[in-house]
Amino acid sequence: MEKLSQLRSILDNMYTGYTIISNGYNAVRDISQGNFSLHQTFLDGLMAVNPTVRKYRRVAEIIGQQQTILSEYSRAYNLFVSSGQFTTSEIDYISRIYSQLFSRSLQNLQELTMIITAGQVRMNDAERLKSIDRIYEDMTEKLSFLRGFNKQTTSLQNLRIHEMENQEILKTIYGL
Repeated sequence: MEKLSQLRSILDNMYTGYTIISNGYNAVRDISQGNFSLHQTFLDGLMAVNPTVRKYRRVAEIIGQQQTILSEYSRAYNLFVSSGQFTTSEIDYISRIYSQLFSRSLQNLQELTMIITAGQVRMNDAERLKSIDRIYEDMTEKLSFLRGFNKQTTSLQNLRIHEMENQEILKTIYGL
């Protein structure tokens, strides 16, 4: 009887210990899930895009720069080809320059699209704005390069036209 009483006491102690451990485990589990839920909510918030960021003025300016790059390089390329002042290899070189420039500017637009589209990248608003500013600066540099390249190529074209005119004048003067 005494042994049975001792075993019952041990069993009660074991049950009390099990209850304490079980409650402690459940509390830790609930806290960790709550913490995970908090982190998940934070990370999900980083996937969302603030409408103010989407309407940031530089977003429209970047798109405008892309359109300007496309129209200016198309117009200049057609002028250079139709002028007859450049060899086939020079036209190929000009075409490669424009192609690379356009390809890199499209990469900027793709990155911009990822930044301002919800669910694409995890960034806070400050990081998104910083990335948009970086893309804007890069597009500004590309547009500036294009304009400089077009200006130099146009100068070369005008120099060649002027040289041809001088040759024609000399031929007329010397009767050739």
